[in-house]
Amino acid sequence: MEKFDIDKIVRKNIEKLKPYSSARSEYRGDAEVFLDANENAYGSPLDENYNRYPDPLQWELKKELSRIKGVPPQNIFIGNGSDEVIDIAFRIFCKPGQDNVIVCPPTYGMYKVCAGINDVETKEVLLTEDFQLNVEGILNAVDANTKLLFICSPNNPTGNDMNRMDIELLLNNFPGIVIIDEAYINFSRQKTFIQELLEYENLIVMQTLSKAWGLAALRLGLGFASEKIIDLFNRVKPPYNVNLSSQQLGIKALANIKEVNANIINTIQQRNWVHDQLQQFNFVQIIYTSDANFILVKVDNADKLYQYLLLHRIIVRNRSKEPLCNNCIRITIGTQQENEKLINTLKSYE
Repeated sequence: MEKFDIDKIVRKNIEKLKPYSSARSEYRGDAEVFLDANENAYGSPLDENYNRYPDPLQWELKKELSRIKGVPPQNIFIGNGSDEVIDIAFRIFCKPGQDNVIVCPPTYGMYKVCAGINDVETKEVLLTEDFQLNVEGILNAVDANTKLLFICSPNNPTGNDMNRMDIELLLNNFPGIVIIDEAYINFSRQKTFIQELLEYENLIVMQTLSKAWGLAALRLGLGFASEKIIDLFNRVKPPYNVNLSSQQLGIKALANIKEVNANIINTIQQRNWVHDQLQQFNFVQIIYTSDANFILVKVDNADKLYQYLLLHRIIVRNRSKEPLCNNCIRITIGTQQENEKLINTLKSYE
């Protein structure tokens, strides 16, 4: 395989794009009077400096992430949720109506949705029966217009890690960008790929503060990549894509890593407990091994079970319409009290 050259796959209009220059990005210094951004100088009813635009590149939050993740701030992109990271990747690398991407169902649905929004063809290469990557099938699906490959590990909805050697093989042989979605990596024993950024120029790693960090409401999605790729993301993103409250609360949360680690340990312990408890039910056919904060379970009738739990005010996710997931439900691991209620409710199910 010839050496990866990002310039060959970036859309030409993006290469030439002169990004919007916001008032806060043009000047960074110790000013006293701000008369540059047409802000309301009299403040807001909240009296929290919300009358001023936030840092467009979120440098203080990136510095804290750098400290925890061991990645330089200039290799970090922060999006309005991971979905913004996905969408911007399409806009940078995929020409509408011409290019295509590869996804590996069953997997996170937003890859295909974003492809449709951006008028990009999706090629689907199903996982194997044991929910691993079909490496040969992926490489055989590549053509001259294939730009992105999405790999979710741990995978949603199956919960398992992808084989690391398979991912490395694809990183070395896929001609486009490989995006590894590690939204659930904190619940797994697998090593993150963010330490491999210097080795693979075609690598983007996505993580999030929504899962293990418990900040789903703040919408803080993370992208880790080479400086060249991060520069492209910063060119394309809206000028103030992450609001001030999310930046401030994100920094505050990152200072409480001990609490987060304790919650991760509790979640894994509860995951193991739920797994063991589910084995007592005759309607449960398969309990798939999970490396995430949820468990995929194959039952005799997923539609019936879903409706039964709904009547008891317990919501799970029916994944029966996904490939390889017939009669499967996905159960998120809750608190001990929530998990006990689930199991006790299932004891009355017929």
